[in-house]
Amino acid sequence: MTKTQKDEVLVDVVGAYSKTERYIEENKKSLSIITGAIILIVGGYFGYKKLYVEPMETEAQSQMFMAERYFERDSLELAINGDGQWLGFLDIVDEYSITPSGNLANYYLGICYLKKGQYQDAIDYLSAFDCDDEMASSVAIGAIGDAYMQLGETKTAVTYYIDAAKEQKNDFTSPIYLMKAAQALEGLGDFKKAIGVYEDIRKNYPETKEGLEVEKYLERAGTLSVNK
Repeated sequence: MTKTQKDEVLVDVVGAYSKTERYIEENKKSLSIITGAIILIVGGYFGYKKLYVEPMETEAQSQMFMAERYFERDSLELAINGDGQWLGFLDIVDEYSITPSGNLANYYLGICYLKKGQYQDAIDYLSAFDCDDEMASSVAIGAIGDAYMQLGETKTAVTYYIDAAKEQKNDFTSPIYLMKAAQALEGLGDFKKAIGVYEDIRKNYPETKEGLEVEKYLERAGTLSVNK
């Protein structure tokens, strides 16, 4: 770079700084307001979480303890509606919806309604459950598939089973939901796709219970595919 070019660059930089300083000076008041608003928003968010959400979460956890106990005992009505002294999952969802426990109550409610045969309610609450834990998320998605199967919406169920298997690939939930998807596909008469899912189990989960049993299902689906 020549001396002339360097001088030109220096002039440009100085000019840019001058314009920036002039802008700041001319807009000092509005910039101060914007900065203050940002600080207020950020501070308000952390204050909201610390002073409001966290105490509510502590309260929600103490209330949900008994509902969880009823759930474990399969006392579904008490788990859902409470016992008059302790809240059930329905009230926890309503009163503590902004807390992690309120979110978790959606999952419990979905499973309760699935067990009670109230399948649309199960779908609604399981769909409302939002979880970063991929294992819990896959179980919730698979349970939605179970509800759709019970409603006779097999194609939709298959979609959820496949999603559940892919949500967090592992040797526990993935082969279970792949097996459910394959058997549902057989029920639809789509043996070609069922075979593909069975082969996925055989290839990727050979040491699991489903993997050890998959050959007989592959043979059956192959036979039915030929005879179709």
